[in-house]
Amino acid sequence: MSSYLEWMLKVLKESIELAGLPQETYDYLSKPDRILMVKIPVKMDNGKLVVFEGYRVQHNDALGPYKGGIRFHPEVTLEEGIALAMGMTLKNSLAGIPYGGGKGAVKCDPKMLSLRELEQLSRGYVRAIASIIGPEQDIPAPDVNTNPQIMAWMVDEYSKLKGYNVPAVFTAKPPELWGNPARIYSTGFGTVIAAKAAAERWLDGFEGKTVALHGFGNVGQYAALWATRLGAKVISVSDITGTVYDPNGIDPELGMRVVKETGGIINYPKGNKLNDPEASLYAEADILIPAAIENSITERNANKVKARLIIEAANGPTTPEAEKILYSRKDFIAAVPDILANAGGVIASYLEWVENLQWWFWDEEETRQRLASIMEKNFKRTADLWEKLKDERSDRLVTMRDAAFVLALRRVYNAMKLRGWL
Repeated sequence: MSSYLEWMLKVLKESIELAGLPQETYDYLSKPDRILMVKIPVKMDNGKLVVFEGYRVQHNDALGPYKGGIRFHPEVTLEEGIALAMGMTLKNSLAGIPYGGGKGAVKCDPKMLSLRELEQLSRGYVRAIASIIGPEQDIPAPDVNTNPQIMAWMVDEYSKLKGYNVPAVFTAKPPELWGNPARIYSTGFGTVIAAKAAAERWLDGFEGKTVALHGFGNVGQYAALWATRLGAKVISVSDITGTVYDPNGIDPELGMRVVKETGGIINYPKGNKLNDPEASLYAEADILIPAAIENSITERNANKVKARLIIEAANGPTTPEAEKILYSRKDFIAAVPDILANAGGVIASYLEWVENLQWWFWDEEETRQRLASIMEKNFKRTADLWEKLKDERSDRLVTMRDAAFVLALRRVYNAMKLRGWL
């Protein structure tokens, strides 16, 4: 069992107790509904046949079709997939959208594949899982090392199998192929909406507040861009090449160009350069946005974090042990958890899916407004419950993550109860 799955099951059990739900809720949600293991044979450019392994985990569909990304990575494991699918059930429930949770993966290194090989792998995976996906059954999307082009191949392959166009079976497609243009930046944008709501509630506003970003991939880049556009000042940015710190503010658009052209933020032409990729975690900033990988903030380094607010753009960047250290600080406010803060991507996917089902499309600005409205409402509901639980449960530390899990679990439990599953 992976440590991430162990952590998810531990949090699941504790949150069910905090929510006052029966033990049978854990018995039901601690296991996925279905796991499909597949093999994908691909004829490589050198003429050899390579058989890749993949899977699709469908965790729970009490609230609607399974929903979750597909990742291409050489180190994926089924245990990780189960944990991620479980997390998607809770994330979608908390977001208030009509989805359950799912996750898929292919064990491969896409950087070692030619474009033709990558396309054949993508289409082969769709053929292998086609019997259990569909617009009303399971709707995949991109994840690690997958992108709109791969979704375009996948929706095309599925449509060929059906004999007609089925745009709603995959989300985060290119705008030219029934996708929504806001989807590409929706996770970063949604993270900033959560940060803005938190700052307005606890820091007397977002405008002028300083922000540090750990991770400068798609999510980190667009989080920096929208944080700046909405009035905050990004003062520190890190990626695997190092850290740039500038108290006068970092230009995110310039940073994005530098990364695209040179491969690393360390080549940004201004500010102070540090070789430590973790330095942004410890910056003197009002808000820290970890947007890189899981377990970035642990008991090893939590006492170095100076930000009063953490907004989790990555999945699982803060360990439970680190949270205890952070919340023990008198000036620390909250770690806004990943299932709330980074839900912008799946919410935008939901909006795209609605468009595709109706063959009716709204413009980019309207999509952004709808996304922001959902994020703001979910933040308020979670923050309100967190403050209520803190007053009620003085016998234990109650984090904002606890409140998010309680809200998500109550919605899933009620749906299962009404259906007669429990």
